[in-house]
Amino acid sequence: MKAAVLVFPGINRERDMARTLKLVSGQAPAMVWHAETALPAGTDLVVIPGGFSYGDYLRCGAIAARAPVMDAVRDFAAKGGLVLAVCNGFQIACEAGLLPGVLARNAKLKFICKDVFLKVERSDTPFTRGYNAGQVIRVPTAHGEGNYIADADTIARLEGEGRVAFRYVTESGARDDAANANGSTNAIAGILNEKGNVLGMMPHPENHVESVIGSTDGRGLFAGLSSFLDKAA
Repeated sequence: MKAAVLVFPGINRERDMARTLKLVSGQAPAMVWHAETALPAGTDLVVIPGGFSYGDYLRCGAIAARAPVMDAVRDFAAKGGLVLAVCNGFQIACEAGLLPGVLARNAKLKFICKDVFLKVERSDTPFTRGYNAGQVIRVPTAHGEGNYIADADTIARLEGEGRVAFRYVTESGARDDAANANGSTNAIAGILNEKGNVLGMMPHPENHVESVIGSTDGRGLFAGLSSFLDKAA
């Protein structure tokens, strides 16, 4: 798996992501500075990690979305390349036009830092093939602007086309307002683009891949990606 992790000023989860990718795939990713205008040759996965790019000035992800490297990422995605965008990366992907909608302030206007339960809505994508559809996983989340919002037509398309990949639920898998801590529309925690090759999600699966942490529920995402890309090679 030849992955490339983007690095912006203020991003602080790029090393977590790089460690996870190396741990699961056995191959260290390339770290790509935001001022670069091209991705490394042979890249088959781009990861836009979490953190606080540019200090979250203006709107979260708005400045990073206009970095030179993002033109290369848009071209890469348009050609079918896989893009994983986590937390601030999800915000950047929306601002860059890779995904629809926006991430607004959490409903209770408080920063959230805790484990959450997610329901895997489908298992037939490169990102979710390491899980079973309907499976509930526990992963960490840490954000102040994770409230996913889009217009009614966009939400209807996402739901109708099966493009909701993850949803906030209770431990038993039930939809509940209390489980949707940031107030996202329809409890959406992660979505896919029309082609299914770009995934944006707010929680951090890269931080739950080692048993010493207490949970390995995030590992399935990376193991599935690695397996998918190895078979495609």
